[in-house]
Amino acid sequence: MIDPVLVSVAAGDSALADHPAPLPLDALVPPWSPSSPWEVEIGFGKGRYLLARALGSPDRRFLGIELAGEYHRIFVSRARRRGIANWVALRGDALYLMAAVLPARFAAAVHVYFPDPWPKSRHQKRRLFDPETVDLVLGLLAAGGRLFFATDFLAYGALVADLLERCPGLDVIRRDGPWEGGARTNYEAKYLAEGRPILRLEASWRR
Repeated sequence: MIDPVLVSVAAGDSALADHPAPLPLDALVPPWSPSSPWEVEIGFGKGRYLLARALGSPDRRFLGIELAGEYHRIFVSRARRRGIANWVALRGDALYLMAAVLPARFAAAVHVYFPDPWPKSRHQKRRLFDPETVDLVLGLLAAGGRLFFATDFLAYGALVADLLERCPGLDVIRRDGPWEGGARTNYEAKYLAEGRPILRLEASWRR
């Protein structure tokens, strides 16, 4: 059990234990319309992309997951200063949250950028994507939902691509170049400036 896992919303912070599981996201951020979709970013860091998406798409709702308390606080502070309310930020371990807290198949999109590759063999069980955990990530996606992934650790990226390509009903594309709109994270901006190779994937469930 994560102690504490916090839910931060525009109205304030509360302990996750105060909410039933699965987490009632529509109660935390009511839909602006019946079709207001959710997007998720796992490991949002300082929140560059999550904040930009929430600001630029007020008709959508956004959920971010971040383990580092300092980064979580930075995002929450920035989002509140801008007065936006279409977001939820969870602080805790993503695998635990996906397995025990979040509802299934609620997201139109899931974003995962530059996750820790845990390259040492004894640490690889902590990876967000491995044969034991890939279903947790994909289980967030609604029918037709899309996964966006990027890493500079090419060996890990090849493993992720192979895992996704083995999933029945999932179409996987390897992008040849940067995303539309440029770098999505501070890491990506830095690596692009350095000329470091980056593997980017898009995957979507067939309808």
